[in-house]
Amino acid sequence: MDIIMLSRNISTYLNQDLSYLNSDGKEDSHIYFSGDIVQQSTNLAPEIINAERERFSDKKHKHLESLDQLTYNLYNNCKRLEDSNSNGRDYLPILRGELKKFRKLQRSWMMTL
Repeated sequence: MDIIMLSRNISTYLNQDLSYLNSDGKEDSHIYFSGDIVQQSTNLAPEIINAERERFSDKKHKHLESLDQLTYNLYNNCKRLEDSNSNGRDYLPILRGELKKFRKLQRSWMMTL
């Protein structure tokens, strides 16, 4: 839940800085990554629940792979946003730190399934 809240708040902060057009009239491409971190973080909880509820190991592993992919993409999108031209990028290391903690918990949790 902390990851979801952090990503939403960071995205809101980044969108205020990235929503303006560049001098050449084009939008900042980093604005899409800010939406991606919200979507990916929101999808973490349902994948965890689905993996917990699934009885068959094949389907359970699909949810676990999806969860791995979500955390990997979320971490990479945070790194991409750190290159953006916004003051909000200073908060991204906090989110990445939470993701590192989540990955450690995720590994131990996956062993119990």
